[in-house]
Amino acid sequence: MEPQGTERMRVGLFVPCSIDQFYPHVAVATLELLERQGCEVYYPDNQTCCGQPLANAGFESVGAPLVPHFASLFEGCEYVVGPSASCVLHVRERHVLAGNEDADVASRTMELCEFLTDVLNVSGIDVSFPHRVGLLVGCHGLRGLRLAPDSETGAGADKVRGLLRLVQGLELVDTERPDECCGFGGTFAVTEPAVSGAMGRDRLDDHVRSGADVLAGTDMSCLMHLEGLARRGNLPLRLVHVAEILNGSA
Repeated sequence: MEPQGTERMRVGLFVPCSIDQFYPHVAVATLELLERQGCEVYYPDNQTCCGQPLANAGFESVGAPLVPHFASLFEGCEYVVGPSASCVLHVRERHVLAGNEDADVASRTMELCEFLTDVLNVSGIDVSFPHRVGLLVGCHGLRGLRLAPDSETGAGADKVRGLLRLVQGLELVDTERPDECCGFGGTFAVTEPAVSGAMGRDRLDDHVRSGADVLAGTDMSCLMHLEGLARRGNLPLRLVHVAEILNGSA
């Protein structure tokens, strides 16, 4: 399947491994949301991992062939959009070093909320979600992509909250430590399970104390980590990706 010429903006849908394998409904919500915003969405079915896990584990050279493959998949798209800040940041930071066409595609790769805010300038969303929602903007999205202000500098636009504030009936709740790491950290959760678990429980407790009944996030990997802890702790929290809320499918 190749993207076809059209007056609509041509957007490649970048679906990270964890979403493809465990949360395909998040990919569907992302696709539908982009289409509702007038985009022509192109999904190449021969996508592979972007290489982030290999790079994080110190084996970036092993994943080197994934860089030109990624670029070749999406070279006909105006933008590449993914519902994962961590994977998008990896592509933007590491793939761009390859140069030429690989760097060009990488530089046009954006996280979903970033794209909706900075490119489409979305100012209205016709969905309702009558819940008290706590928000987790993961570390890569917060300090790498600047999707929200951090507590150190306060710099940056609050892009994810800005979109959620457009949703009818949704009440955002404030936590005591809104930009603290959830403890997932990819392989960190495997190599340091006790520390990772303690960090995750701290985040969950903060949201419960704040009165949230839903915890929304920009990365399913972080939400997967927290969901397991929430289930084992019998906590009254439902965890969803922001794409599901913005699409009206949560």
